[in-house]
Amino acid sequence: MGKAHAVAMSAVAAVFETKLRPELQMVCATSPDSAARYRSGYGFARSTEDWRTLVDDPAVEAVIIAAPQAFHREIAEAAFARKKPVLCEKPLGASLEDSRAMVAAADAAGVANMVGFNYVRTPATQFARQLIADGALGDITWFRGEHAEDFLADPRSPANWRTRGLANGTIGDVAPHMINCALALLGPIAQVIAEIETVHLTRPGAQGPEPVTNDDHVQMMCRFASGVMGQCYFSRIATGRKMGYAYEVHGTKGALRFDQEDQNAIWFYRADGPEAARGFTKILTGPSHPDYLPFCQGAGHGTGYQDQIIIEARDFLKAIETGEAVWPTFRDGMEVNRVIAAAVESSKHRRWVSVSSV
Repeated sequence: MGKAHAVAMSAVAAVFETKLRPELQMVCATSPDSAARYRSGYGFARSTEDWRTLVDDPAVEAVIIAAPQAFHREIAEAAFARKKPVLCEKPLGASLEDSRAMVAAADAAGVANMVGFNYVRTPATQFARQLIADGALGDITWFRGEHAEDFLADPRSPANWRTRGLANGTIGDVAPHMINCALALLGPIAQVIAEIETVHLTRPGAQGPEPVTNDDHVQMMCRFASGVMGQCYFSRIATGRKMGYAYEVHGTKGALRFDQEDQNAIWFYRADGPEAARGFTKILTGPSHPDYLPFCQGAGHGTGYQDQIIIEARDFLKAIETGEAVWPTFRDGMEVNRVIAAAVESSKHRRWVSVSSV
């Protein structure tokens, strides 16, 4: 993610012709050698192995946090104490407690703050948000979302940081993206009932089998504040799924389907005309869709993963420039963590849990 953000900040001014033009002042890594390698490879002026040095440096006017979530709170609080805007990778904090503290620090500092939910920024999903908001689907009746990958599907895959601690499991690390998408498309979630499961209880470690201390997959039903019913599935062991960030939304006038593995297309169903002629239409994204034209003038040519990060960089610069909040802010990120906390509570007690109660 550090590389993705470095590339984005190098390219954003050319792609979007932003008024603010970022300079890569300093990069931080866990050792002097790796930091120096990133400095040279990514085009930074300087490097350090101590994030405090980076945050304290007066030439560093804004901070991007792309470290594991256990470090998010401490780095963000230090940056906000120095009135520096922060773009933090998702999830906002390693816990709801962390997220609340980070929101408080952001509010006290009064500077730009954003969370890096990049997948929701594809032209296709931005178009989906527009269609729903404009009433093209009528009254929404149902939502289905999933974020399924297979990077730990093989039980022989060795233990690593992702297999230790709740924040690094599926509910903490994979689920936030689709929960954020659900909130973006349909608004607040009021209640959840969830089941969280670890399928592979141990994985190969340096000294033999090592216990897995977090979850492999999650199923969750939810009720939105609007009254709409929904369901979600999150997994890191979904064999064959590489970027299964997918959703389906049904309404009284139409429906939408999207899958990130085909991120430049969205399927749209209109419930009008003769029944025999109805069907889902595949719409290829193009210059008429949000944030597509700056990358390419031809419809169907498509945007990619890195482009999502560049769009994110544009939004962060806009928030810094105007002083106005740009979604998703730290507070929006905290709402994702609240849903996660409610899901964990639900799985523990095997009952419905109100999100407002956590």
